Order: sequence, then C-alpha cells, then structure tokens
Amino acid sequence: MEEEKIIEDVTNFIENKRISDLRKYLENINSADFPSILENIDDEKIIMVYRLLSKEKAAEVFVELEHDDQERLINCLTDKEIKNVMNEIFMDDAVDLIEEMPSNVVKRILANTKLEDRKIINELLKYPDDTAGSLMTTEFIDLKENMTVEKAFEVIKQKGLQKETVYNCYVLATDRKLLGVLDIKDLLVAETNQLVKEIMDTNVIEVQTLEDQEEVSKMFDKYDLVAIPVVDKENRLVGIITIDDAIDVMQEETSEDFELMAGITSTTDDSYFKTSVVSHAKSRILWLLLLMLSATITGTITTYFESAISALPILVAFMPMLMDTGGNCGSQTSTLIIRGLATDEISSKDLLKVIWKEMRVALMVGVILGIVNGIRVAIQYQNFLIAIVVAITLVLVVLAAKLIGGILPIIAKKVKLDPALMASPIITTIVDIFSVTVFFTLASLILKI
Repeated sequence: MEEEKIIEDVTNFIENKRISDLRKYLENINSADFPSILENIDDEKIIMVYRLLSKEKAAEVFVELEHDDQERLINCLTDKEIKNVMNEIFMDDAVDLIEEMPSNVVKRILANTKLEDRKIINELLKYPDDTAGSLMTTEFIDLKENMTVEKAFEVIKQKGLQKETVYNCYVLATDRKLLGVLDIKDLLVAETNQLVKEIMDTNVIEVQTLEDQEEVSKMFDKYDLVAIPVVDKENRLVGIITIDDAIDVMQEETSEDFELMAGITSTTDDSYFKTSVVSHAKSRILWLLLLMLSATITGTITTYFESAISALPILVAFMPMLMDTGGNCGSQTSTLIIRGLATDEISSKDLLKVIWKEMRVALMVGVILGIVNGIRVAIQYQNFLIAIVVAITLVLVVLAAKLIGGILPIIAKKVKLDPALMASPIITTIVDIFSVTVFFTLASLILKI
C-alpha cells in the first residue's frame, strides 16, 4: 500500500469520524510503515491513531519510530499508556530507548517500568557502547538437558510470547552455563519422549559480552545465524543477539564507513533531513580544512618548478588529468580493499598479496592509459617528447595510486584504526603531491628545461 494513500485514508477516516473503520484499517498496516505515516500528521491525530492500536501493535509501532518521534509520543501519552508500552517491548529496545531520551523523559519511562525490568535495564546499561552486551536482550527460551521434547514444547508455549525469538532455544546447566542450542526444527522432527540433551547441538557459536558489535554482526553473515548467545567469562548465558539487531549494526557501520570515506565526521545518528544545518557543517568542515591546507603542498611543489612552467607553459594543461587519474585509481583500489577488510575477505596478513596483485593491475592499467594519452598528446601537440613524459608519468602515477590505495587501509586496520579513514580524500591528496612532483621532475630531465 502506498504511503500517500495510507496517509490520505487515515486523514479521511479521522475527518469523517469513522473511528471504528479506522481501527480495523490500522491493524492491517505493517508496523514498519507507521513512522512515515505519523511523521506526516499533526500531534492530535498521532495520539488518536496510536490509541486505536492494540497493545501488541502499539508496542511494535513504538519500536519502529525514530527517537525524536518516540519522545514526542511519550509526551502525549498517559502514565498507563507508557506502562503498557514498556510491558510489551523487548528489553534491548527498552535500553535503546532510554539511552536516547533526555533525562526528564527517562525518569518518566522508568517510573512506569516494572521493578524487575528496571533492574535488567540498569544491568544492560552498564555494558560499554558498541559491545555485544549493550546490544543483547535477556529475553530468550532456556531449557534443561534432561527435559523431554514434550516438556520443552510446554515451556516454549508458556514463555514464547514474552521472548524475542523461539527459533533458537538454549540448554543451560543449573549454574546457567551454556551446554547447547536447539533449533525449533530439531524439536519439531524429534520424538516427544526424546531428551533435549540427545538432540541439542553442543558446538555452539557464541560471543563474549565485551565483543565488538561489528565483529558480532559479521558472525551472523558468516554462519547464517538468526540469533547468537552472549556469555560472560564463566560461560554463563546472559543474553542473546537477534538478526534484526545485527542488521541495524551493519547499517550503522556501513553508514559510518561511507561518511569516513567521504571525509565526514558525523556526531549524530539522525537521518539527513533531521540533522541540522550546523551539525552538517561541523561534520564536514574539519576534513575540508585539512585537505585544503594539505593542497598547499601541491602549490608549493608547482612553485618550485616555476622555471620549467615558464619555459613550457603547456605543461600546466596536463596537471588536472594526471591528478584526477591518480585520485580515481587510488579510490578504486581503496574501495575494494576497504570492502574486503569489512567482509573479512582480506586481513592484515594479506598485505604482500595485495601489493603484488595491485602492482600487476596497475602496470596493465597504467600502460594502457599511458599509450592512449601518449598518442593523443603526440597528435594534438605534435611533440613526441611531451607525449613520452605524459605516458611515463601516467604509468608511475597509476602504480603509486593503486599501491597507496591498497596499503593504507590495511595499515589502518593493523594499528586499530577504521580502514575507511584511508579513503578518497587522504589518498587523493597524497597522489596529487606525487603526481605533480613526478611529472615536473620527468619533464625537467627529458625536456631539459
């Protein structure tokens, strides 16, 4: 159903006071579609729409909203309605909500949260940001190894609605140490009198509470998981991370990498339109200043070769082409290497392999570009020596650019920096300096100017 059509229908139902029809209509809308609907109607209609939803649906919709829309809604809800929301949402979503809300709103949320839930929330908030502990939920199905399959199903039916997922169940010892994991499919095909320990998988893929969330998200992709258990130092199960949270992490990390590759240091998680003009300017200006100042090095080098330029001014015409080609080659390579590092296809120990591969690629590309441009220059300017200078410079620039683009991200990874830092802006600046230096040096030697 199209967003514009939904908004129009909701508005018409409200204006014509067809509340009963609106209630039925809302239940058929996917929870993920509500944020865009509520964003386009005023506060009075938002609260009316939200109050017409069932408790379960209202909690689902609340989790899907942006943080500022959640705050706006909380300010419109009664304490009883907030209590209903907090009773229905999962613990990891409650923690995310509290982390993003201003203190006055947090006080109101916690005041309407059950005591046992507040204790769990406070425990989860103690874990450092960007770790598995901060990402996990404590709502999972746990079984005992001596249970029968029949008894396991009784537990799932009894507790399943309050848990984030029932597709994976975790077998725990009396001290809550993780013994194994059961896929719901294993239970469905097993005999009812079989014991859980007979069918559980003891080869469990797990993570520690302080594991970096980006590494955790990679494990979901590598092992095709829908959930992953989180254990403490004593191997006691303390929570699980589900695939929906892992996808959120992947999106965050990808956005962060894109920003770094473009020379943007973002300080907010808000979307493009919800981020203020001042915040946008702050996130971009630092890199722009650094790159602008670093470009003065190129200008200094050009000034150094002023006598060569005075003797043969046409040389200046080739500088943009050489620098752009070098920058483009470096960006191509760095993009591929950064992606390889992000997907674990490439690691720090592959540095020599990358250098060897990129050298061969660079020579092939550089020679082709050098020949094509050499012929063009020779025909256009009727000067064979200038054509030779341009061709040789291109080969060297492409070689340097591809090696720099391949090496810098790997070095960054090795020294625990984000490889995306070593992307277009930095590589382009380095290659520009190299291009100008090599070009005028070769021109001075070959053309004797």
